[in-house]
Amino acid sequence: MLKILLWKELLQIYRDPAIIRILFIMPMIQLLILPLAADYEIKNINLGVVDHDHSEYSRQLVNKIVSSGYFRLRDYSATFPQGLKAIESGRTDLILEIPTHFERDIIKDNRSSLFVAVDAVNGVKAGLGGAYLQGIIQNYNHDIRTQWIQAQRFDPQPTIEIASADWYNPHMNYRVFMVPGILVMLVTMIGSSFAANNIVREKEMGTIEQINVSPIKKMQFILGKLIPFWLLALLVLTIGLLIARLVYGIVPLGNYSTIYVFATIYLLAILGLGLLLSTYAQTQQQSMLVSFFVTMIFNLLSGLYTPIESMPAWAQLITRFNPVSYFIEVMRMVMLKGSGLADIRYQILALIGFAVFFNGWAILNYRKRSG
Repeated sequence: MLKILLWKELLQIYRDPAIIRILFIMPMIQLLILPLAADYEIKNINLGVVDHDHSEYSRQLVNKIVSSGYFRLRDYSATFPQGLKAIESGRTDLILEIPTHFERDIIKDNRSSLFVAVDAVNGVKAGLGGAYLQGIIQNYNHDIRTQWIQAQRFDPQPTIEIASADWYNPHMNYRVFMVPGILVMLVTMIGSSFAANNIVREKEMGTIEQINVSPIKKMQFILGKLIPFWLLALLVLTIGLLIARLVYGIVPLGNYSTIYVFATIYLLAILGLGLLLSTYAQTQQQSMLVSFFVTMIFNLLSGLYTPIESMPAWAQLITRFNPVSYFIEVMRMVMLKGSGLADIRYQILALIGFAVFFNGWAILNYRKRSG
């Protein structure tokens, strides 16, 4: 009976070309585009300069800022009010005001002041832009002091040298960090949305009543709806891993089998959630809206874009009940650290609990509404 149900579902998917396009073409396009846009590094910050000194030191400072690659000189005003108008009109993101006698004060008094005004409408861009500018100014200050200080034969002050090394992602390539998470998000959206429409489609077509009076057991019916999309989601995951390797050059330090073992359990949980939503909804529009609402919360609270440790305590508590956060964590552990099954045993147990809970609820709820 289960074999017949699986054949019927796969044949129905095959006869609907729209489902094939949505299942395979759309996720692949998203995986090719999203990692290129989801960049944590902010560049091309528009800079405005108000230079009252017009000295050699002020020109060196401006050149150093522009040559860093993070800033573009978009405005060079004579007064600060003129520079402020450039910010208000959107031409610049921040202003660097260099005071009069900037060079003289550095040489004579060994100190000088600069004024930086930042457009904080975009808080992330303002914070990072101000931090970049502060770091460049500090580096410029260090260069000047290094030129002035003559090396002594014996340094009276102790020197502590600091050497840093970036583990797991030595080149600080954000795509290695983002691509696995985006792939998890796409697999989640596919699994939950299609599973959520599954039983509802039978209701709208009027075939659910025929199934209810047939000798098909409720568990067979649920498995017949779950297994086809479980297989298709694993196929989408395989294609996504191929794109990650061929396009972005991302090769996991761990074993692919570790990813597939966890993905198998994860998809059972996500598809079970979709089927649970499908047992409550009466129309495909209802199931799609509810599925979108749930997956949006799962994705935003998954640690994909913001670290879970930086979230409020109540949000961190919610992430413990979020299957997506476990899969993203596991994908990054396997990809970057080379973790094995023993290292992710806690996440596996948590996903087994989710799978049993969602699928069990879906079976019980379907029996209640149709028995």
